[in-house]
Amino acid sequence: MICAGIDAGSRTIKVVLLDADTRKVVAKAVTDQGVEQDKLAQKLFQKLLKSGGIRRKDVVRIVATGYGRNAVAIADTTITEITCHAVGVRHLVPDAMTVIDIGGEDSKLIRLDKSGRVRDFAMNDRCAAGTGRFLEIVARRLGVDIHLLGELSAKSRNPAAISSMCAVFAETEIIGLLASGTAREDIIAGVQAAIASRVTALAGRNIDLPLVFTGGVAMVSGMETAMESVLGAGVIVSPDPQMTGALGAAILAANQVAHY
Repeated sequence: MICAGIDAGSRTIKVVLLDADTRKVVAKAVTDQGVEQDKLAQKLFQKLLKSGGIRRKDVVRIVATGYGRNAVAIADTTITEITCHAVGVRHLVPDAMTVIDIGGEDSKLIRLDKSGRVRDFAMNDRCAAGTGRFLEIVARRLGVDIHLLGELSAKSRNPAAISSMCAVFAETEIIGLLASGTAREDIIAGVQAAIASRVTALAGRNIDLPLVFTGGVAMVSGMETAMESVLGAGVIVSPDPQMTGALGAAILAANQVAHY
């Protein structure tokens, strides 16, 4: 039996197919988000079935999560991304106690109890300054590929101070820094530090370890180091961090099947 998890995020759609008995991932894929979320999700789902030689009738349960979860018509049910990320992380890192998820449009800090259940969480969805969107703005403004940000920030010797708490004003700050001759690598390092500070501030003073970093921003090199510098503690980047929510959704789908 196969179960599926579909994470309809703000920037991308992810699908994971899971063997319900062995809990092994049999296929996974990601595509850019768009206006017709349901069609995009179905197309990606069908593509995975075809590439894996899996029949549609063999998929016994589909759980959707993420920003656009209610638009995924092929899902049997929906579950919040908070719960799905917690389940996905605990599957990959069994002793995880805190999850930081930074996506395209929001960031979340999730605290887990010893059994892996969500104890509480905090979310920043009011401003792009603590999200992947801010990194996209910076990359475009500096004329570099977003995947090269970490490589450049590693060369920084004097990270710039980005003080604005709003992405719009922060971009204005960056324009001013460029005009004053500040090196690109120092601006990038400053931006990564600012994002890390804003996100970790959601936790208050205490963060239970181990802490696992998920979401698309976790794939941007340099962000892990920036988080560790702000926290003063080690950060574990989740394996395939962009897929964690979809993985959790697929596992929850398998749990539902097991209870029938």
